[in-house]
Amino acid sequence: MPPATRRPAFWRTAGFRATLYQVLVIALLVGAVAWMTETARQAMHARGIASGFDFLLDRAGFAIGHAFFVFTPQDTYLRAFVVGLGNSLVVAAAGLVTATVMGVALGLSRLSGNWLLSRAAGLYVELFRNTPQLVQIVFWYALFTLLPGPRQAWNLLDLAFVSNRGLLMPWPAQSGVFGLALLLLVPGVFLARAFLRLADRRRRAGRPLRGTALLAAVVLLAPSAVGWLALGAPTGWSVPALRGFNFVGGLGLSPEFLALYFGLSFYIAAFVAEIVRAGILSVGRGQVEAAQAIGLGRADLYRKIVFPQAMRVVVPPLAAQYISLVKNSSLGVAIGYPELFSVTNTVLTLSGHTIEAIAIMALVYLVLALAIGALADIVNRAVRIRER
Repeated sequence: MPPATRRPAFWRTAGFRATLYQVLVIALLVGAVAWMTETARQAMHARGIASGFDFLLDRAGFAIGHAFFVFTPQDTYLRAFVVGLGNSLVVAAAGLVTATVMGVALGLSRLSGNWLLSRAAGLYVELFRNTPQLVQIVFWYALFTLLPGPRQAWNLLDLAFVSNRGLLMPWPAQSGVFGLALLLLVPGVFLARAFLRLADRRRRAGRPLRGTALLAAVVLLAPSAVGWLALGAPTGWSVPALRGFNFVGGLGLSPEFLALYFGLSFYIAAFVAEIVRAGILSVGRGQVEAAQAIGLGRADLYRKIVFPQAMRVVVPPLAAQYISLVKNSSLGVAIGYPELFSVTNTVLTLSGHTIEAIAIMALVYLVLALAIGALADIVNRAVRIRER
């Protein structure tokens, strides 16, 4: 009978040693950061430089132009950060939607059998992808500043006006209700998707629903309609009109916002187009031919065969481009758009809390990037093809 082997003590196991080394490395890094922070704090204190985050509740004393949110010089530095972040998110969200729509259209156009359409899409991609984004933003800004003044503004059916003051367009009088209705489109998308799955199962079972597309649109808009009705169903619109030397009413988008929006959207759209094209080309030709052989139409071919498989390839690089778009919104500082970087620059100049202000800005961008990455991971898990 062989002798029984004795189990080694836990501190002699490879797992314990690996954990111990990692804990020691982390403790060393934390200690180094704490030592550098305290040293910097003492050096700043010795030179009479204020430190800490108490300044956030001090009166800012400056105004923010072209802000989507109300801000006065009597507000605090903390609110200034919030307003700067809000401006960054507005232009980033608008740019993200536009870049996605344009990128998908351009990617499909590059694969089109139409020679002119394919070459035009290719020219766009090469032009916008291979020129610096900052140059594009400055170009758009210079273009808007060369437009005629308010009295000679380009008139679009007496509803919208384009001039060197930017774009003026109609806007709901109760913008809060309108914003809530837009937010309620998110649950509407999930409800519409569930409805389409149900309709597809009925179609496979030989019991198709009539007017599926119309019913899906109703399901999509139902949450927004309920919210709108619950808040009194306001219907008033504010329409811009020329009064004296400028316009009043409506929604005004400044040249700075438009230049940054165009610069972000058009630049990222070129990369999205290539990502979409690569994703579609990654689907095997045999699967497309098999789908055509069983009689699937072009729309069903893309919806059921091509896009679900292409999404596995598209989502990770697409998330990287979205993160890049959000971070590159800081380029608005070059043309005076009051986004987070621009506001932080003003705050650190007036308050003297340079390290704290930059740390707050970096932390905000880090959280935004991690949030987009986490959301992309969720989408990637949802669209992955489960194999046995």
